[in-house]
Amino acid sequence: MEEEIMDKDRVVGSAKEVKGKVKQAVGKAVGDAKLEEEGKSDKVEGKVQNAVGGVKDAVRESVKK
Repeated sequence: MEEEIMDKDRVVGSAKEVKGKVKQAVGKAVGDAKLEEEGKSDKVEGKVQNAVGGVKDAVRESVKK
C-alpha cells in the first residue's frame, strides 16, 4: 500500500491562511486596520504557499507514473 504524502508547503500554507483569517477577524472586531491588513496579507501568503505545495504534489505524482 502506497502512502500519499502531502507537501509541507500545503500544510504550512493552510495554517497561515487560517491564522490570517483569525487576525483579519480580530482586527475588524477591535477596529485595528493594521491587524486586519496583516491578516489579509497572511491569508494571501498562505493561499500562495498552499498552491505551490499543490504544484509540487502534482509534479511528484506525475513523476511516479
